[in-house]
Amino acid sequence: MTDPAPKSSLVLTIIGTDRPGLVDSLAEVVAAGGGNWLESRLAHLGGKFAGIVHVEVPEENVQALMSSLAALQSEGLRVISERDVETSAVSGWVPVALYLVGNDRPGIVRDVTHVLAEKGVNVEEFETQFSSAPMSGGMIFKAVAQLKLPPDLTIRQLSEHLEGLAGDLMVDIEIREIESE
Repeated sequence: MTDPAPKSSLVLTIIGTDRPGLVDSLAEVVAAGGGNWLESRLAHLGGKFAGIVHVEVPEENVQALMSSLAALQSEGLRVISERDVETSAVSGWVPVALYLVGNDRPGIVRDVTHVLAEKGVNVEEFETQFSSAPMSGGMIFKAVAQLKLPPDLTIRQLSEHLEGLAGDLMVDIEIREIESE
């Protein structure tokens, strides 16, 4: 039995003017380069199509694939390729979900992420959206985040730190532990 060829993991950041076939162009280049599309987050935001994609590719194809991805610029799609850096899982970190909802105003993300950074919390995913409030006609801001708490910080402690901020921002914030898979 022979050892499989060494593989490299790439993280791609993409942005371009949204159009039909954009994802297909990207997927075609990845497949032609021998890459395997592992996971992605893609979205239409502010008239642009943006996202991140994680691919695995045989080591001998990495440079050619990165060149082919860069050539997509001629089709209006900018792709930045970075090699994935393996990080070993730190034991004792607790996965939690943060839910926030309230009237929209500038600074909500800054203020919440500032508290998270002060407490050593790792933000693994952060998704926001805003929509009109049906009764008031104002705008409602919503955020959902997946976080990892350091071993020396409990959910209760983080909740207490965010409670005062929630009052100042006039938002509701809830933190729940994520069940292990």
